Amino acid sequence: MKTSKTIMSVLGGVAVGAALGILFAPDKGEETRKKIAKKSSDVKNKAKDAVNEIVDSVAEKYNSVINKAEELAKEGKKDVKEDIKTVREQMNK
Repeated sequence: MKTSKTIMSVLGGVAVGAALGILFAPDKGEETRKKIAKKSSDVKNKAKDAVNEIVDSVAEKYNSVINKAEELAKEGKKDVKEDIKTVREQMNK
């Protein structure tokens, strides 16, 4: 009894597989190659866009950090000049 169920299951699987194979059979070679080329091009373009977005994001953050560093340097320079002025004033007293 078990053997007949197993055989029936295998035959049923083979039949379903064959039916799906016929239903989803690939196009002619030329059409398949065109589809593959188009899909490859689409994937390449998406990857290129993603990389460009990352580069733009990194560039924005880099510029932001540079601008902030320049501001801090200017403030520090200003503070140092004020401190030097204060020290000189105190030395002259």
